[in-house]
Amino acid sequence: MKSESLEKIFKDKKLYQQALTHKSWVNEHPDDRESNERLEFLGDAVLEFIVSGDLYKKFPDKEEGYLTALRANLVNTTNLSQIALSLDLGNKLYLSKGEEETGGRSNPSILADTVEAIIGATYMDAGLKAAKEFIETYLLSSLEEKLREPLKDSKSLLQELVQSHGLPAPKYEVVKEEGPDHAKTFSIEVKFDAKTQGMGVGRNKSEAEQEAAKNALGSFNK
Repeated sequence: MKSESLEKIFKDKKLYQQALTHKSWVNEHPDDRESNERLEFLGDAVLEFIVSGDLYKKFPDKEEGYLTALRANLVNTTNLSQIALSLDLGNKLYLSKGEEETGGRSNPSILADTVEAIIGATYMDAGLKAAKEFIETYLLSSLEEKLREPLKDSKSLLQELVQSHGLPAPKYEVVKEEGPDHAKTFSIEVKFDAKTQGMGVGRNKSEAEQEAAKNALGSFNK
């Protein structure tokens, strides 16, 4: 499905437009409409609720730690940004000129936030059932693939790998912090063996560290 057909699903087209409106565009067009941040906030909660309920029912014998790790593997920035790419949302975003010039249309954090905003907009437009259908179609459909992946988080895997080579534990450092307090974006680099090995971006420090560790694992294994 492309974003054009996604738009047709919405009864309220203004909600769809708002879901695609980045805060940088609002700064340049303050009287047109609000940004997608409120919809993103709502979509994040709906997403966690739907995924948590689905995993709870599917895995009645699994403990909380397993379910938490599996959910994190499903709803991370990388997964959500891939959904945005599959829907061609990057090309539909309302961005400021500056944000566009710095690669905003392919920024994983912006794309992930947009998917959450779309979920929030879907919920507001057509209710929980419609939001659940969207999440099942684009996110939970990859569950079987995730079950084949290691459930240890990337930071744990990287630490084990680095220390198995006799190196000191990786260190994480915030190199950039952007946005207002309620919607910050963090850029973090991970260092070991006396140099930077990976960089990650996330909506909190923990998420950015996981992305940095994942990228470092990719480089380490090449």
